[in-house]
Amino acid sequence: MLPTEELFVYVYVLVHDLMLAGAIVVPGRPGPSPACSDAELLAIAVVRHLLGRRSESGFLAEVGRDWGHLFPALPCQSEANRRTRWLWGAFEQLRITLAARLPEDDCQQVDTSALPVRHPSRVRGPDQWTGPGNDLAARFGRDAAHAEWFYGFRLAVKTDLGSRIVRAWSIVPAAVSERDVAEDLLQAGPPRGTCSPIRASTAGPSRPPRPPAAPPSSSRPARSSAPPRPPSC
Repeated sequence: MLPTEELFVYVYVLVHDLMLAGAIVVPGRPGPSPACSDAELLAIAVVRHLLGRRSESGFLAEVGRDWGHLFPALPCQSEANRRTRWLWGAFEQLRITLAARLPEDDCQQVDTSALPVRHPSRVRGPDQWTGPGNDLAARFGRDAAHAEWFYGFRLAVKTDLGSRIVRAWSIVPAAVSERDVAEDLLQAGPPRGTCSPIRASTAGPSRPPRPPAAPPSSSRPARSSAPPRPPSC
């Protein structure tokens, strides 16, 4: 890997050039322009992930101490945190642009993982946990990998089998059929201007997962369609 200072310069130039080319679009905001540009904040956040630094506040203090000459107008912790969260759409545009430059593997894989938002024992009915676009709601699901119930959503990801580069991802209901999700993700591609620039967050699927097919009719009594209740804790 490059030395840290050269890595900062390389990532900043890359992000800035993509912004000038229109590959990364950040909508304007009211008020005066901040002293620390969006490209600088994106570069700092990307480098932090590349270096594997877990603490955002600790890395911001390290940048001000060791590389302050590269970022003379570094914002305070609260401002940096707020603006970095607001730029999450720009992060996704950067990921999609860089991933498109690399050839895809012949074989790809799809998997889902649980995204719990609350412990099942603390759920007392419908709440305000909603997904992107507010068209998803947190629900109960079964985490087979850990053999436990969870309350939240699922993260579905499609990656190359060899390089493990993420090609598409989506947040789906907790109790969705993984076969339907896999079919949609395998057919999905990056968004092509179908949503606003800051909302270009998912590279698929292009349509919501289909509900599971109805069971074939038989002489056996029909089973209850109510979802199983999670075990009490």
